[in-house]
Amino acid sequence: MLDHVQAPIPPCLALAGPTASGKTAAALALAQRHRIEIISVDSALVYRGMDVGTAKPTAAELAQVPHHLIDIRDPLQAYSAAEFVQDVLRLMPDIRARGAQPVLVGGTMLYFKALMDGLDPMPAAQPALRAALEAEAAERGWPALHAELAQVDPETAARLAPNDAQRIQRALEVFRATGQTLSHFHAGRAGRATPGLPLVLLTLEPHDRTWLHERIARRFDEMLSQGLVDEVRQLRERGDLNPDLPSMRCVGYRQAWEALDGTLSLAELRERGIFATRQLAKRQLTWLRGMPSRQIVVADAPDALHQVLQAAERVLISQPATPP
Repeated sequence: MLDHVQAPIPPCLALAGPTASGKTAAALALAQRHRIEIISVDSALVYRGMDVGTAKPTAAELAQVPHHLIDIRDPLQAYSAAEFVQDVLRLMPDIRARGAQPVLVGGTMLYFKALMDGLDPMPAAQPALRAALEAEAAERGWPALHAELAQVDPETAARLAPNDAQRIQRALEVFRATGQTLSHFHAGRAGRATPGLPLVLLTLEPHDRTWLHERIARRFDEMLSQGLVDEVRQLRERGDLNPDLPSMRCVGYRQAWEALDGTLSLAELRERGIFATRQLAKRQLTWLRGMPSRQIVVADAPDALHQVLQAAERVLISQPATPP
């Protein structure tokens, strides 16, 4: 691990954007022109058995180009930003040693931020505080705790959904344990546990939000027709999963779980799933606006794919891979 950190690391191409903005298609088109390997930057794609609701690349797409950090966790297991960074640091030199170039592709902006800014030595978990926060949430609801977080750490709260229990809990836990906000720790630079990586960040961002909303609705309908509810039913039948796990809180899975509980009709599942996906895209775009070094490609432009390929190729050509 130390060897990876200490060695000079050339800039790496990264392709980010909100859900349904066309990242996968752009990455696959790039793979047809260059010898690349894709490192997934997606907190949902890490889970095995969660294929339909995560829009996981198909078997044919996975066969076109090597993919990494997909299907690496059971839905019962957590996967942190710190683990993601460690995995990327391990993968990048291996990919280059094979004569290929790593390309980071995804929409989990916290992971991108962790890569670019590095990771702080965060405060250790506080089991007693976590238990207290869970008890408060059971009584008041996570939206109330989200509102509390907005008072003490508005920057972090703005990036979290009101029902994002795991991250709200962690942010309040850090504040109550240290008196410092989570954004304070993220903003620090000294004493980083891992250094920031040099990324050339290309982002697909729509000019017309309606264009993205239509794509989100279309894709969610496809997920429903491809068996999202059946997929969640199979996961429930395992007997060891619950709706509070990070995996089951993924957009679409939470709503399908509620539908199988009988609290939502199929029409309500569709409506809430699409709304939740739109909210996710809104948060992703908020994250991106905080990354001023990015190169924006207008996702709904007629030549968006051509622009991505041109910009990406300039990076790939200037950073030749290590010969195998």
